[in-house]
Amino acid sequence: MEFALQDAVGPVVVGPSVVQPDAVRPELVVPDVLAENCATRQALERFAAKWRVLLIYALLAGPQRPARLRRRLPGITQKMLTETLRGMEADGLVERRVLRAEPPQHVEYALTALGRTLREPLAAICGWALDHAKTEVPSAAGVAPVAGAAPAAGVGSTAGVASAAGVASAAG
Repeated sequence: MEFALQDAVGPVVVGPSVVQPDAVRPELVVPDVLAENCATRQALERFAAKWRVLLIYALLAGPQRPARLRRRLPGITQKMLTETLRGMEADGLVERRVLRAEPPQHVEYALTALGRTLREPLAAICGWALDHAKTEVPSAAGVAPVAGAAPAAGVGSTAGVASAAGVASAAG
């Protein structure tokens, strides 16, 4: 197990380093994510792909066909969707189900038991993002946005995070 909370109060162990806690808290053992052979680093590298986490969020709602996934993820190309789903299938996160074998073939994708274990960690990330989202985002000109106005795309917007958190909670 990479992260282990223990009853003893003590320092936080980060790989080979030790960090003294600010307050009294249980010991938290964190792997050395900088090491190439660290399982946590390998997982982070896999999830760093732009579409993987978004596909997991989409699939939390249940099995879906590729066309539905493309509609739910604006901007993803058919090629990128196919490559990402194949990689996730190879990693054991999704399963591909053939609904109709004869042409035209119909398939759907669903999270595996392993893929479904990501619901809680991703919900925690959504919660963190919502808790730490800025309420006011200055515009490029340095002027505060008008109250009630939507932020510019990709600038301080938590709408995607909120909807993803909603998917995670609605699916579970």
